[in-house]
Amino acid sequence: MVSNLRGDDRQGAIEAILGAIDGDVVLVDPSPETFRALVDYGTASVDALPEISVLADEDVLKDVRDDFLVASDAADLVEAEKMELRVLDGVAENTVFVGADDLYALVPASESVAALAATDEEFVADAHETFTERFEAAEAFDLRTPGITRVRETMDEDIGPDARADFDAVLASLETARGNGEGLDEVTISLLVAAKNEALLYDISKWGEDIGIASKATFSRTKTELEDMGIIDTEKVPIDVGRPRLRLKFGDTPLADASSDELAAVADRVLN
Repeated sequence: MVSNLRGDDRQGAIEAILGAIDGDVVLVDPSPETFRALVDYGTASVDALPEISVLADEDVLKDVRDDFLVASDAADLVEAEKMELRVLDGVAENTVFVGADDLYALVPASESVAALAATDEEFVADAHETFTERFEAAEAFDLRTPGITRVRETMDEDIGPDARADFDAVLASLETARGNGEGLDEVTISLLVAAKNEALLYDISKWGEDIGIASKATFSRTKTELEDMGIIDTEKVPIDVGRPRLRLKFGDTPLADASSDELAAVADRVLN
């Protein structure tokens, strides 16, 4: 018999739902909080994750894309072919997880989150067909963000293992990575890590462009802004042919003595 499910929080409820549904799942109209909880659960349990077709409001997907912490984890799931994102056309009314034989509506309360099960088999079959067709007809959504696994692996190879460790520590210290006063964005984080490790601007910007974080021009522009604010410094490094390249460093700034997990907080105070 199908029964209602419950979790202490959204992630707990999602874990219960995905454990109860046999086979692939269509997630319809998730809130930003539900999408983040799904990504958190999927990142920690990728091997056990079914293939999930997410049909979400475009504003929700754009909100996710703007936060590098969530977007890069979601991109990992997309690259692992565990998740596909499409834009919801119209209104769905409720956040539901739909399988071939199961349907659960997610209902948050003050102290727990319930997953209310549909018991009418005919209704479940109709809902599955309806939302599967809507997903197949929907426009695909591009996160335009590299998966965090690829980011870490390539930073380790192109910039160095110490820089990769600093990068991980900075991300772990943040709740969001958006810029605009809501945490540092991914370009600023990369440049701070490069300065801490005294890497070349050319190397970090080429890495960032190659991996799909941002263009070399964006890295250069952000470097200039950080330099103008006295957050980072540069020195010229001669090369055999062509113009000298710039080495990033902190110089005499509060960031010079900051540990990796303090870097974001110190930079954020200086920036704001």
